[in-house]
This record gives sequence, structure tokens and C-alpha cells, in this order.
Amino acid sequence: MESTIPVHPNLTLRMWRDLTPLPFPLRPANKTSPHVLIIGGGWASIVDHITSQIAGALWEYPPAVCGQHEGKVSLEESKRWSMVSYHCYAAIAEDPELAKKSGIEMKQGRFYFPTRLEDDHEQYCKMQEIMASGVKGFRRYPSFDLENQNVIAKNQKIEDMYEIDSPMIDSDQGMQWLMKLVQDKGGLLRSETIHGALLEQESELLERFQADVIVNATGLGAQELAGDDTCYPVRGALVRVVNDGLHFPRVTQAHTVSADVSGAANEIVFIVPRSDNTLLLGGIAEDKVGDTNLILDSPVIKEMRQRCVDFIPLLENAKLHPSYPLAVGLRPFRGGNVRVERELRKSAKAGNGKPSRIVHSYGQGGAGWTLAFGCAADICTLVEEAIADAPPRSLADDATKQASTDKEPKHDQPLRARL
Repeated sequence: MESTIPVHPNLTLRMWRDLTPLPFPLRPANKTSPHVLIIGGGWASIVDHITSQIAGALWEYPPAVCGQHEGKVSLEESKRWSMVSYHCYAAIAEDPELAKKSGIEMKQGRFYFPTRLEDDHEQYCKMQEIMASGVKGFRRYPSFDLENQNVIAKNQKIEDMYEIDSPMIDSDQGMQWLMKLVQDKGGLLRSETIHGALLEQESELLERFQADVIVNATGLGAQELAGDDTCYPVRGALVRVVNDGLHFPRVTQAHTVSADVSGAANEIVFIVPRSDNTLLLGGIAEDKVGDTNLILDSPVIKEMRQRCVDFIPLLENAKLHPSYPLAVGLRPFRGGNVRVERELRKSAKAGNGKPSRIVHSYGQGGAGWTLAFGCAADICTLVEEAIADAPPRSLADDATKQASTDKEPKHDQPLRARL
């Protein structure tokens, strides 16, 4: 079964139409162009080196291998965001020079299931959505035959599998490329620590940085800066091994068994090749564990690595990456899931009765790379609304509006066209 569905025609953000990965703006800024102060966090907000840089960075259709969604609105929005990102990554990967500079490649991602998908309603519906989404390279292998292949261990309980062409990002290289790209386009990067509620210091920050609007993309920092007590960490880890073909046949595809399929957050299988002869072995998802104090001999890490070896026995001979064998990080989750919306409260200190000019983007959890461009597209719209002092709407209200306009043609979006 192979997908022949064309690319989705109504994407809110398109490469070359709304933004360019080349080192200059699509349209030059001028004296009246707005200034945006972005505080914090990952790929979507352009400035962070922490969670985004150590991530597995495999694009996945939501819910992802380590993803969690507590509400229908969040899940549906994440699907929309993910597809915007998919086509942006695909456009970059199609250009050999850009792909090399950015570390973004399209490779096969394989997803395995212990039962026939027809017997798992949620997974079957997800597969059908993927087929209709515009994702490239879909191919399903029902009644997966373990006996006639030489990669997956024959004692694994696998009844079904499908594969897609999935963006895979070398996050170390990708973050360096992105930061240089932002600077080449005229962005200024500054290191500073900000404490306290942003709403209480909004006027001072806008004046100090001569900004028209603030984007809060601080991840777990939003607990303090946005006063959001629902933010919480989910600890993750990846073992990094050499994937040069000398100690085992080079792995060129991603192999995954997600938490919702395996039945436990710490039974994930996540095996993902990087472009630099590195193979990532994961993973774990430890709810509300806020430290990164894990080593290669930690029981949970040894079990994680063994789980990957049990899945692909050839990895028994894998050699650890000599300089960076273990990556541990905190995924920035949020109760109610991703928040991409304007500040709904008015700034008491502004004293002008106008809405706040803060736009929030946080809570992407373990799906930051997957949702990045999609969230950024919505942020641009919210920034324009904030600058116009339009009344803010909640994420749920925006989701309802989006659902009613998905089939309408998109018109010019001035701020996006300058990216």
C-alpha cells in the first residue's frame, strides 16, 4: 500500500513563499518594520542550545513516540503544526547544499506494532491520517514477516509495520546553522537571565529592547515567567554510538516502538541515524523528574540500551561515541499541552487599558522539532494581532476558527514574508 496523496495545499507557512532558508530576508526590513523580542527556548524561538540540541530530532506525526496529549484541541493543533514543519523540512532537504549545511535529511522512518493495526483503533486511525496528510513515501507491511529479514530480532512481537519518508535533523549542526541564519538575516542574539513574571515587567522590557512585542518561548522557564504551574519536565536520554559500518552494518533507517504501543513510557524503542555517522539509541520518558543526573551505568540507561540491542541484535557490537556517548535532557511539557496564544491578561503596569503584547509559545514537550515551523507560523499571526492591539483569543477559540477556515485560500501575510 503506497500513498499517492499530493502535498497539502493550504499550509499556513510555505518555504519560498513565506520564508527562505537563505542568509537574507525574503523581503528586506524597513524603518517601520516591527521589532520582536524573543525570550528563551528551542528551534521555534531560535535561541536555545539546551533541549533542542540534544533531542532525537526525528519528525513524527502526532502523537509522537514520547509524546503526550491531554486534550483533543492540543492534539489536533499539533497535527496541523507538524505538517507545516514537515513540508518546510522537506523543502530544505531537497536542496543538497542546504541539506548539508543544516543537517536536515529525509530518511525512512519505520514504526512497529505488536498487533494488526485494524485491531488497534487509535493507531489505525493515525495511520489513515498519515496516508491522507501529504507525508511522502508511505508504505505499509501488514503481517510483518520477521523470518524473512535480517535486522529485527526474530523473537520480537511484531505484527504490523509502516514506513514513511521522515525528516531527520542533526540537531547539533541544525542549531548552529539556524543561529547563523538568524544573524545573517539581521537578528541580534543576547545572553541574559530574566526572572519574575513577564507580565509585570512587560513595559520595561519593551522599552529597554525597543521592541513592539515579546515572544515567550522559555520552555520550563514559563512556570516562572508566565506564572504557569502546569509546566513540568519529562526526563529523556539517548545513548550515542558510532554508525560508520565498521562494527555492524550501517543503520540508515529509523526504527521506533512508541510508548503508547509498548504500554509503558520506559519501554520505548527509538533508534535513529544522524548524518555524522552517529546512531541514537533510546529512549525513556520519566515524568516530573527535573534533574539530568544519569550516567552510562545508571540502571535505566543500561536497560534502555539493552532494549535497543534486543530489538536489533547487531547493535551488540556498537562502540560508544568517543566524545559524546550520552545525552540527557528535560522535555518541557505542560498540562493541557502546547500553548501558542497571546497573553490573555492585561498588563496592570502598562496603565493604558490595552491588551498585553506578550505572545506565548511553550509546552512542546518532546516534539519541538516536529512542531517548530507550524508553531512559528501561528506565532507570526499572533504577533501581528498583538501589534495591532487586537483583543486576544484563547488557544481553544483559535482552534475553532482554524477548523472553520482550513479550506479557505490563504492571502498575503506581511510579517511572515519578511522571514
